[in-house]
Amino acid sequence: MKTERLTKKELAKAVNWIKDGEVVAFPTETVYGLGADATNEEAVQKIFQAKGRPADNPLIIHVASVEQAEQYVTCFPEEAKRVVSNFWPGACTLVLNKKGDIASSVTADLNTIAIRMPNHPLALELIEQAGVPLAAPSANSSGKPSPTTADHVYKDLNGKIRGIIDGGATGVGLESTVLDMTDPKKPTILRPGGVTSEQLETVLGKVYHEKTSDSELFAPKSPGMKYRHYSPDKPVYILPENLEQAEKLIGALEDKKECVGLLVSEDTFESLGSLSSNHFLLGRKGYPEEAANRLYEGLRKLDESDATVILAEAYDKTGIGRAYMNRLEKAAEWLK
Repeated sequence: MKTERLTKKELAKAVNWIKDGEVVAFPTETVYGLGADATNEEAVQKIFQAKGRPADNPLIIHVASVEQAEQYVTCFPEEAKRVVSNFWPGACTLVLNKKGDIASSVTADLNTIAIRMPNHPLALELIEQAGVPLAAPSANSSGKPSPTTADHVYKDLNGKIRGIIDGGATGVGLESTVLDMTDPKKPTILRPGGVTSEQLETVLGKVYHEKTSDSELFAPKSPGMKYRHYSPDKPVYILPENLEQAEKLIGALEDKKECVGLLVSEDTFESLGSLSSNHFLLGRKGYPEEAANRLYEGLRKLDESDATVILAEAYDKTGIGRAYMNRLEKAAEWLK
């Protein structure tokens, strides 16, 4: 299959492909999504095939309006309406009880559905013109770092999907927050993301956090709760926060003939940069939103470099730093 790269002026071509049951990658404010008609089982199966995605890992459907979302959920509790009024369109996915004509593989045969309204003009226009909700996981090979540019998508999925709409680099750089609202009195974050728990608590009060699992018996309600994710081909380890320990670790790896790649803040690089010829900067240490935006690109860049091992800097688990660390911890291995 030939994968065509489209400009925003060629959106009509992508709309026709969606209507014909094909798969098209498109930009959102978080990462690039891999979209297909969420009501068409055959089309949705093409997403799983292109990504190599496990069948029990549910997909998020993307809508262009609240009215469209209401067609596929039994109800919007008042608490969910408050989230929608404050954070839609935006990087917050709601898990609610499902209804309507949605392909069974989208929800992994669960009675719940994950749904969001992206905050990107091309994404919204594509959904609106297609006239159907789009099932759209991240547009990458399953388990690999998510794509934040059209080039990333092309490298992963060239020849496996019909087209890619190039909308430039994404803004947030990490996937959406997934919030389980099936029990509106206990809103629970299943996956941290672009909307922080602190932001959600301003409109909901206390917000809970669900633990992930790799148990074969575990049936996830949301992407990102099971299986290893976001990992480049080269091993990733979390850099010790203590600079002396970090220097010792780099030295020990080099003694083993490893070529170290550093994925660190500008501040840390000033201290450790001379110890590595391969590096990617995450921005200023006190600005976790910069690190979140650059994490996936940095993992991909260092994976393509001469580095044989990647050491990535940890950030505080507050604000979007929680989402950054969620992705990094899933990508990383434990040093033995």
